[in-house]
Amino acid sequence: MRNWGEMNVLQANPSDVQLLAGFNRQLILDERHRNRMSVEELEVRMREWLAAEYDAYIFTRDSVPVGYVLFRTDDDFVYVRQFFIVTECRQQGVGRKAFEWMATHVWKHDRIRLDVLWDNSAGVAFWKALGFEEYCITMEIENRNTKGREVSQE
Repeated sequence: MRNWGEMNVLQANPSDVQLLAGFNRQLILDERHRNRMSVEELEVRMREWLAAEYDAYIFTRDSVPVGYVLFRTDDDFVYVRQFFIVTECRQQGVGRKAFEWMATHVWKHDRIRLDVLWDNSAGVAFWKALGFEEYCITMEIENRNTKGREVSQE
Protein backbone atom coordinates (compact mmCIF):
# COMPACT_ATOMS: atom_id res chain seq x y z
CA MET A 1 0.00 0.00 0.00
CA ARG A 2 1.26 3.47 -0.90
CA ASN A 3 -0.15 6.59 0.74
CA TRP A 4 -0.35 10.10 -0.84
CA GLY A 5 -1.90 11.75 2.14
CA GLU A 6 -5.44 10.74 1.30
CA MET A 7 -4.78 8.41 -1.67
CA ASN A 8 -3.68 4.75 -1.64
CA VAL A 9 -2.88 2.06 -4.20
CA LEU A 10 -3.78 -1.53 -3.35
CA GLN A 11 -3.21 -4.71 -5.32
CA ALA A 12 -6.58 -6.27 -6.14
CA ASN A 13 -7.45 -9.81 -5.17
CA PRO A 14 -10.33 -12.17 -6.07
CA SER A 15 -12.59 -10.60 -3.43
CA ASP A 16 -12.42 -7.31 -5.39
CA VAL A 17 -13.93 -8.74 -8.60
CA GLN A 18 -17.40 -7.27 -7.99
CA LEU A 19 -15.95 -3.78 -7.46
CA LEU A 20 -13.70 -4.11 -10.52
CA ALA A 21 -16.58 -5.33 -12.70
CA GLY A 22 -18.74 -2.39 -11.61
CA PHE A 23 -15.94 0.03 -12.45
CA ASN A 24 -15.43 -1.80 -15.77
CA ARG A 25 -19.13 -1.36 -16.61
CA GLN A 26 -18.86 2.37 -15.94
CA LEU A 27 -15.72 2.56 -18.09
CA ILE A 28 -17.58 0.85 -20.94
CA LEU A 29 -20.42 3.37 -20.66
CA ASP A 30 -18.06 6.36 -20.40
CA GLU A 31 -16.14 5.29 -23.51
CA ARG A 32 -19.32 4.46 -25.43
CA HIS A 33 -17.80 1.03 -26.10
CA ARG A 34 -19.90 -1.56 -27.97
CA ASN A 35 -19.45 -4.14 -25.21
CA ARG A 36 -22.93 -4.96 -23.85
CA MET A 37 -21.86 -7.41 -21.13
CA SER A 38 -23.76 -7.21 -17.85
CA VAL A 39 -21.94 -6.59 -14.59
CA GLU A 40 -22.36 -10.29 -13.81
CA GLU A 41 -20.73 -11.25 -17.12
CA LEU A 42 -17.96 -8.74 -16.49
CA GLU A 43 -17.38 -10.31 -13.07
CA VAL A 44 -16.87 -13.73 -14.67
CA ARG A 45 -14.49 -12.27 -17.24
CA MET A 46 -12.57 -10.28 -14.62
CA ARG A 47 -12.21 -13.35 -12.41
CA GLU A 48 -10.81 -15.32 -15.38
CA TRP A 49 -8.38 -12.53 -16.29
CA LEU A 50 -7.07 -12.19 -12.74
CA ALA A 51 -6.65 -15.96 -12.46
CA ALA A 52 -4.64 -16.05 -15.69
CA GLU A 53 -2.51 -13.28 -17.15
CA TYR A 54 -3.74 -9.97 -15.73
CA ASP A 55 -3.09 -8.04 -12.53
CA ALA A 56 -5.19 -5.21 -11.13
CA TYR A 57 -4.61 -2.41 -8.65
CA ILE A 58 -7.30 -0.31 -6.98
CA PHE A 59 -6.89 3.39 -6.25
CA THR A 60 -8.57 4.73 -3.12
CA ARG A 61 -9.03 8.19 -1.71
CA ASP A 62 -9.88 8.49 1.98
CA SER A 63 -10.44 4.69 1.91
CA VAL A 64 -13.06 4.99 -0.84
CA PRO A 65 -12.28 3.18 -4.13
CA VAL A 66 -11.97 5.77 -6.93
CA GLY A 67 -10.47 3.76 -9.76
CA TYR A 68 -8.42 0.84 -10.96
CA VAL A 69 -5.97 -0.39 -13.56
CA LEU A 70 -5.95 -3.82 -15.22
CA PHE A 71 -2.76 -4.80 -17.02
CA ARG A 72 -0.50 -7.63 -18.07
CA THR A 73 3.25 -7.77 -18.41
CA ASP A 74 4.51 -9.03 -21.77
CA ASP A 75 8.12 -9.73 -22.71
CA ASP A 76 8.84 -6.23 -24.04
CA PHE A 77 6.13 -4.02 -22.57
CA VAL A 78 3.31 -3.57 -20.09
CA TYR A 79 -0.12 -3.65 -21.72
CA VAL A 80 -2.71 -1.55 -19.89
CA ARG A 81 -6.07 -3.06 -20.80
CA GLN A 82 -8.25 -0.89 -18.58
CA PHE A 83 -7.65 2.30 -16.60
CA PHE A 84 -10.54 4.02 -14.87
CA ILE A 85 -11.07 6.91 -12.47
CA VAL A 86 -14.57 7.75 -11.22
CA THR A 87 -16.08 10.86 -12.79
CA GLU A 88 -16.08 12.95 -9.61
CA CYS A 89 -12.30 12.48 -9.21
CA ARG A 90 -11.32 13.38 -12.77
CA GLN A 91 -9.49 16.61 -13.58
CA GLN A 92 -7.93 16.57 -10.08
CA GLY A 93 -4.65 14.81 -10.84
CA VAL A 94 -5.87 11.48 -9.42
CA GLY A 95 -5.40 9.58 -12.68
CA ARG A 96 -1.99 11.13 -13.27
CA LYS A 97 -0.83 10.26 -9.74
CA ALA A 98 -2.15 6.73 -10.04
CA PHE A 99 -0.49 6.19 -13.41
CA GLU A 100 2.83 7.66 -12.28
CA TRP A 101 2.81 5.52 -9.13
CA MET A 102 2.22 2.37 -11.19
CA ALA A 103 4.95 3.34 -13.68
CA THR A 104 7.42 3.96 -10.87
CA HIS A 105 6.63 1.14 -8.44
CA VAL A 106 5.05 -1.71 -10.40
CA TRP A 107 5.80 -1.52 -14.10
CA LYS A 108 9.47 -2.26 -14.74
CA HIS A 109 9.47 -2.29 -18.57
CA ASP A 110 10.64 0.58 -20.78
CA ARG A 111 7.42 0.53 -22.81
CA ILE A 112 3.80 0.86 -21.76
CA ARG A 113 1.05 0.25 -24.32
CA LEU A 114 -2.68 0.75 -24.27
CA ASP A 115 -5.64 1.12 -26.60
CA VAL A 116 -7.95 4.13 -26.70
CA LEU A 117 -11.21 4.16 -28.64
CA TRP A 118 -11.06 6.52 -31.59
CA ASP A 119 -13.89 8.81 -30.47
CA ASN A 120 -12.95 8.87 -26.77
CA SER A 121 -11.52 12.38 -26.98
CA ALA A 122 -11.20 12.77 -23.20
CA GLY A 123 -9.24 9.51 -22.99
CA VAL A 124 -6.99 10.46 -25.90
CA ALA A 125 -6.31 13.87 -24.32
CA PHE A 126 -5.52 12.28 -20.92
CA TRP A 127 -3.03 9.80 -22.36
CA LYS A 128 -1.38 12.41 -24.58
CA ALA A 129 -1.00 14.69 -21.55
CA LEU A 130 0.95 11.87 -19.91
CA GLY A 131 3.26 11.69 -22.93
CA PHE A 132 1.73 8.82 -24.93
CA GLU A 133 1.98 9.01 -28.70
CA GLU A 134 0.09 7.22 -31.45
CA TYR A 135 1.80 3.97 -32.39
CA CYS A 136 -0.66 2.16 -34.66
CA ILE A 137 -4.23 2.37 -35.87
CA THR A 138 -6.54 -0.62 -35.64
CA MET A 139 -9.32 -0.55 -38.20
CA GLU A 140 -12.37 -2.76 -38.60
CA ILE A 141 -15.50 -3.21 -40.63
CA GLU A 142 -18.64 -5.20 -39.93
CA ASN A 143 -19.05 -7.95 -42.48
CA ARG A 144 -22.51 -7.22 -43.88
CA ASN A 145 -22.49 -10.64 -45.56
CA THR A 146 -22.69 -12.45 -42.20
CA LYS A 147 -25.54 -10.42 -40.69
CA GLY A 148 -28.37 -12.69 -39.59
CA ARG A 149 -26.64 -15.98 -40.24
CA GLU A 150 -24.33 -18.15 -38.24
CA VAL A 151 -20.72 -18.33 -39.33
CA SER A 152 -19.06 -21.72 -39.55
CA GLN A 153 -16.39 -22.32 -36.92
CA GLU A 154 -14.46 -24.83 -39.06
